Amino acid sequence: MFELSNSILKIKVKPVGAELCEISSVKNNTQFMWDANPDVWGSFAPNLFPIIGALKDETYFYNGIKYSMPKHGFVRHSEDIKLIKETKNSLSFSLTYNEDLLKIYPFKFEYIITYTLNNNTLNINYTVKNKDNRTIYFSVGGHPAFKCPLYNDENYTDYNLVFETEETSKTHLLNMQTGLVKNETKPVFNTKNSIQLKPDLFKNDALIFKDLKSRKVALVNDLRGEILNITFKGFNYLGLWAKLNASYVCIEPWLGIADQENASQNITEKEGIIKLPENETFSANYSIQIHEHHLG
Repeated sequence: MFELSNSILKIKVKPVGAELCEISSVKNNTQFMWDANPDVWGSFAPNLFPIIGALKDETYFYNGIKYSMPKHGFVRHSEDIKLIKETKNSLSFSLTYNEDLLKIYPFKFEYIITYTLNNNTLNINYTVKNKDNRTIYFSVGGHPAFKCPLYNDENYTDYNLVFETEETSKTHLLNMQTGLVKNETKPVFNTKNSIQLKPDLFKNDALIFKDLKSRKVALVNDLRGEILNITFKGFNYLGLWAKLNASYVCIEPWLGIADQENASQNITEKEGIIKLPENETFSANYSIQIHEHHLG
C-alpha cells in the first residue's frame, strides 16, 4: 500500500491497478471513500484504460483483426503497474505495453497516473505516451466511489449532486444485459442543476451524460452542505453510478464511453476515442476537493 499525506488529508493507493482506496481527514479521520465491501461492490476507484464501459460482444477490430477486452480495460486489475516517482506531495505510477498486452491491445504505449495532494484537494492526472510508429487509439477515465451517507445519522436521500451550472442534459440509457448504450435518453435532473440521490436512482445502471455544460459537480447534504466536489475540465463525458441500495455514489469523469448497440466495433471509429499520433503525449486531469467543514 502506498500513502501520501499533508496536514489536512491522507490518501492510500493500492499496488494493483494503482487504485486510490482512501481519502481521509488527518485531524478527525473521517473517511470519504467507499470501503469496497466485496458483498456489494469490491472496488474503490478503478482507473479506466484503454476503453471505458463495455465493448459490443466484448470485441473490437483494428486493421481487420479481432481483439477482446474486458469492461473498462486492463489497468484496473494490472499487477504490472509500478511506482516510478514519489515526491513530498505526489505519487506517480506507470504501465508500459508488454507482449501479453499487445495480444489484446495492439499498440505500444506508456500509461502514467499521478496523484498530487495540495491542501484539501487531490489531483489525479492521466498521461498516455505513444511509443508506437503509428497513431494509437484509447479512452481514459476515473471511477471513484464516495461514501454516502457520510455520517451515521443521515440517509442516502439527504444527498444531491449539484452541478455548477443549469443543465438540460439527459442520461443516455444502457442495455441492462449488454451494458451497451441505447439510442434513448431520459431526463433525470430534479432541479435545473441537481439530481437527488435515491436508492433506486441507478436501477437501470449508470447515468451517462454526453453534453453537460458543467465541468464541476458537488456532493451536497441537505443539512450539512457540500461534502466534496469533482472538477473535470478535460473530460467530455460523465458517469454516475452505484449498486442498488448501496451506501456510495461513483462520480466518473470519462474521455470515452461504452459502445453503442449499433457500433461498428472498429476501434478507429469508436465514439469518444482519443487518437494520439506517433511520438505524441496526451494528458488530462480531474480533482477531488474535500470541503473544509468536514476535516475537523
